[in-house]
Amino acid sequence: MKTKLTLLFLALSAGFALAHGGVELGPNGGRLLEFSKDESMHGEVTAKDGKFAVALLDKDQKPVAVAAQSLTATTGTGAKPEKLAVEKTATGFSLPAVKDGQTIILQFRENEKAKPVTARFKYDTGNCEECSSPEWLCKCSEAKEGADKKEAPKKK
Repeated sequence: MKTKLTLLFLALSAGFALAHGGVELGPNGGRLLEFSKDESMHGEVTAKDGKFAVALLDKDQKPVAVAAQSLTATTGTGAKPEKLAVEKTATGFSLPAVKDGQTIILQFRENEKAKPVTARFKYDTGNCEECSSPEWLCKCSEAKEGADKKEAPKKK
């Protein structure tokens, strides 16, 4: 019995470890961010022509109409935060792109009275050597980090 439970635990642990890869991409190839506590609302961030577009998606990754929802965006450092201008669009929100290497903090509200849900990501445009995608859209980043942390061979 103990052997079966141990094997079950190891199988489940391995499944979670393998499923926890790089960033999750949405239906338009953008980075998915969680905008709810129960995974019912997502934001898909894409970049084009010097702007970020944040499309709202439901739990099935289908577009959600923008109504009472709001989004604020901040970048910079803790000592010198910079608020970004966010505009509502028919499919989500639009904001100016930031400098390469900056972290963007997004605060989404379902409505005026709802508590904000915070999501953040680092905008790194450098290409991944393995998948050739920009690092901020790299699906293999977690696997690379694990490979980098492997122990060096021991000297005899």
